[in-house]
Amino acid sequence: MKRKRGALEKVDVDLPNLQHKIKTDPTSYQDEFINQYSQYQSLHELFLQSPTTTDDSGIIRLRDLIDFVSHVADCYPRITGAFPSDLIGLLEKHHATLEAELRDKIVGSLVLLRKKELIDSTKLLNVLWPLLISTPSKSLRALLFQKILSDLRNSNAKTTNHKLNRMMQTTCYNLIVSNPTSSKGLWSVKVTREMWKRQIWTDAKAVSIMEAAALSKDAKVVTSGVRFFLGGDQEREEAAEEDSDDEGDVDMSKLRHQAGINKKTGKRDKELKAAAARVKRKERKKNAPHPLNFSALHLLHDPQGFAEKLFQQHLQPSQPQVRLNLEQKLIVLQLVSRLVGLHKLTLIPLYSYFIKYLTPRQPSVTSFLASLAQATHSLVPPDVLEPLVQKIANEFVSEAAAAEVASAGLNGIREICVRQPLTMNETLLQDLVQYRKSKDKGVQMAARGLMSLYREVGAEMLKRRDRGRDAALKLRAGTGQGTRFGEVQSGEIEGLELLEKWKEEQGLDEEEDEAKGWENWDAQSDSDDSEGGWINVESDGEDIDVSDSEDEKPKKAAKETPAEKAKDSDKENAEAGNKDETPDASRNTASLEPQEAVRREEARMSNLATTRILTPADLAKLHELRTSAAITSSMPSAKRRRLQQQQQQNSARHADDALTSADIEGLASLSNKQTKEEKIRMAKGDPDEKNDHRSTTARRKEKKEAEGKSTTNKEKARKKNFMMTLGKAKKKGKRSLMEHRKILKAHVDRGKKGGRRGNR
Repeated sequence: MKRKRGALEKVDVDLPNLQHKIKTDPTSYQDEFINQYSQYQSLHELFLQSPTTTDDSGIIRLRDLIDFVSHVADCYPRITGAFPSDLIGLLEKHHATLEAELRDKIVGSLVLLRKKELIDSTKLLNVLWPLLISTPSKSLRALLFQKILSDLRNSNAKTTNHKLNRMMQTTCYNLIVSNPTSSKGLWSVKVTREMWKRQIWTDAKAVSIMEAAALSKDAKVVTSGVRFFLGGDQEREEAAEEDSDDEGDVDMSKLRHQAGINKKTGKRDKELKAAAARVKRKERKKNAPHPLNFSALHLLHDPQGFAEKLFQQHLQPSQPQVRLNLEQKLIVLQLVSRLVGLHKLTLIPLYSYFIKYLTPRQPSVTSFLASLAQATHSLVPPDVLEPLVQKIANEFVSEAAAAEVASAGLNGIREICVRQPLTMNETLLQDLVQYRKSKDKGVQMAARGLMSLYREVGAEMLKRRDRGRDAALKLRAGTGQGTRFGEVQSGEIEGLELLEKWKEEQGLDEEEDEAKGWENWDAQSDSDDSEGGWINVESDGEDIDVSDSEDEKPKKAAKETPAEKAKDSDKENAEAGNKDETPDASRNTASLEPQEAVRREEARMSNLATTRILTPADLAKLHELRTSAAITSSMPSAKRRRLQQQQQQNSARHADDALTSADIEGLASLSNKQTKEEKIRMAKGDPDEKNDHRSTTARRKEKKEAEGKSTTNKEKARKKNFMMTLGKAKKKGKRSLMEHRKILKAHVDRGKKGGRRGNR
């Protein structure tokens, strides 16, 4: 064996040089390649006979030959037909005993053969994926994971490779489902999360993989799957922002100018081409339609079943199959509550689960309050939530409680009542609103937020002095009544009544106004179709009669407006009431008052959108009127402006956005209590930015010294030794008036020029 390897070493050649020559002219150097390939085959056979006893020189020679053959295999595909199979066999059978550098070289060579399209992605991934799961080597797992992700990204770079994605998604799903107790499913979670982040896997099948991970029986896999639903969409948005920032703004005119002036080199030419490609790619992205990236929480097949399984398996199990600590249970609870609140699910046992955790002594209690608020929606029965709100008020909000505790309790109650206002009762609300007179800023703002909420959704529950002007006027007009349980508000165009009022004030004719509104609007149309006029479409054996005779006129009456329908129905009801008037009818007047209020509201609602099509001019005017109305409504007082800003911030929160513990804590950070970090900083003597009361000049000076920047001549003169300045002081005292005048004049002239160097 040693004699044969020595014979091979005698015919050693410069492989990198030969590799370059073969790529330049494959035909002329075919014999040299066959010679090297025969050496590779001999070393491969010797290695298979005794993989553990091969010496270092043989391994190094084999590694160099594998690298050489993989780089030029595409030049001789017929000769190297068995080369990929040899590498796959080496990796599958001896990956545990292979030398680390040789093993990494084999993996890299297989990836190179995939790039040269000598093997396909399916074959490569079927080799690398089982090794990723089974190998004990940490470095090999990191390398295989990187290569798998790289190949998936490259395969989906130009167009989406649906076949490969489907195969890999099925493999990841089967790995988790086949053995739920194994931690190997963590690799499926990592691959899926990275593909989701890069917007390669954005379908429901990727979400089903993470759903299976969240329901597995291994703590690490469960936590990773749950974290995907809580933060995967945010990671995807951040990755998209990073990609857009990497493109940057490229000034092509400046680059062309520099290329024309400077010496022409290959490097500058490549830089100019790369910049042009970057600009072109950026323009293509700008003009491309926005992708419809649905949230993972919206792509779930069965949100109700998923939430029930999560709750029963991880939070309320009779026999726990997975041991989760408090932090991991909190993460699962956050996911369950977000699912319940987002999809308006019915999971009544969830609310009784919160009762034992709603105490100020509970660790991470603000996270429990945030989860409870997230799990609340308009279809939750108020009697289920009322004991929870009462307990929060008893445990958190009292005169003896600390300011941070009371602020968190009030904020938690407010977040619950935002989603289900019927939870609150009148007595408790009036008691909580009194905390707006507290000396603590956090408690004061939390109580005011609760009061401003019920001014909008239930002003009748407040005392008369707490309702405010707008709420009192709405109650007097009969339009400020709170919503009933299960009531769904009908959608309408915001500010449409402003447009209708403006049209009435202008006194515009409807037909002329509509014609003017379409004047400057050019619709995209096909010239071939538009020039031909109307297209006659023949019916399939059916004759359609269109007539304007007198008999057809009653059919046109069906196009009456909703307001006219409401008036007709009022008349019919009134006539029916007069006919059927009985002594008992007087007792039902109170029950008819809400119906009259609803009818009055329907009559008040604008019917502009139901009677005509809004033109582009109408939409532009509507936007203008909405903007001016928003500005006008925020002008009267600073107090109203602050309340409106707070309401806008609350309404701006998207339904998919999570409610965090920081939102519950509110203004507790304004308290005078120091945190552990602040105490350490004070003990070290480090200045705190918030409590640094030095002048701006002193801060700027310290910053310049820390950055190593120089000081001005005036500042240097102040620090000079007195004996160094004594001679200048004596000379200054002996100056004559003419000399002094000359120096001052020169100083003024220098200032006009912009200093000693002058303005440039």
